[in-house]
Amino acid sequence: MSCFSCICSRRKDVSRIQIDKASRSASSVTEGDRKKEYSNGKRSTRAAASFGFRELAEATKGFKEVNLIGEGGFGRVYKGRLSNGEIVAIKQLSLDGHQGFQEFVTEVLMLSLLHHSNLVKLIGYCTDGDQRLLVYEYMPMGSLEDHLFDNNQGKEPLSWNVRMKIAVGAARGLEYLHCKADPPVIYRDLKSANILLDNEFSPKLSDFGLAKLGPVGDKTHVSTRVMGTYGYCAPEYAMSGKLTLKSDIYSFGVVLLELITGRRAIDGSRRPGEQNLVSWSRPFFSDRRKITLMADPLLHGNFPVRCLHQAIAITAMCLQEQPKVRPLVGDIVVALEYLASQSNTHDVHRHGVRNPPLQPSEIDRN
Repeated sequence: MSCFSCICSRRKDVSRIQIDKASRSASSVTEGDRKKEYSNGKRSTRAAASFGFRELAEATKGFKEVNLIGEGGFGRVYKGRLSNGEIVAIKQLSLDGHQGFQEFVTEVLMLSLLHHSNLVKLIGYCTDGDQRLLVYEYMPMGSLEDHLFDNNQGKEPLSWNVRMKIAVGAARGLEYLHCKADPPVIYRDLKSANILLDNEFSPKLSDFGLAKLGPVGDKTHVSTRVMGTYGYCAPEYAMSGKLTLKSDIYSFGVVLLELITGRRAIDGSRRPGEQNLVSWSRPFFSDRRKITLMADPLLHGNFPVRCLHQAIAITAMCLQEQPKVRPLVGDIVVALEYLASQSNTHDVHRHGVRNPPLQPSEIDRN
């Protein structure tokens, strides 16, 4: 792979998903309807179901701590079992949380209308009284963040091939949002904690409370207050509040960098100069002699060196300061698919084997 244009003879865009910004909302499904949907152990994907609070309390055994599987600005996430036996993840909005009802509505709307194998499935929601809960498919392997940075639970480090598989799947999910939804959807909170993994380490993007409908017509951006996660936000968005599809591309570049290096986007435990991952990495992008030093030490050199160089070249393009020169997500998907195929077919080499790396300047920036 010498440039994006060499391998990105773009696939023709398939039909786009129409999103009506005016009045469309998630449909309410009654208990009787749900029982029909659950017949033969299969659940219809036609709409998000409306659950009662008591039903979800029973599913989580009263929201017991033993069932707690995650916690964030939105609230707490519990593992639960529905009356039909389906294992789910139930997210309960904190009544005094930093994210409010608008984010809840946004997530229900987005995930009710958008369906893709690399987006987490919304099973239903609860709006009993002041209770706000979301019910998702259960992702048994947790988040990408857990596997990259939590080494205290005896997890095996992710192999290079698995990391590339995750990168491809996350890019496909983002491509769906940018290219198939109409108008396009800007994710706005792409980070390793929001990439969930199934038993096969196939990734799904989750947490759409901050998602925004993208610009249409002759508009180049949407203006909004700056939200997201420090370390992943594109610099132009952080400074101006002008949000574009290319803002997501920058965030995706940070996730790629985390996959390659095994380092957090922001890590206050590291020495000054190494705490911000993007700042630390930039000098390596232009020094081919040091590029293998970026690889996660937990890989122990078990990666195809040329594929590492190519992955870093793609990452460097995503992290360009000027959003216009960042690649389109469709080109990233094709490049990563090619890279993943090369990683799977080549023998894994120790980092002592030298192959000429791709430099960011070699990539078509159109």
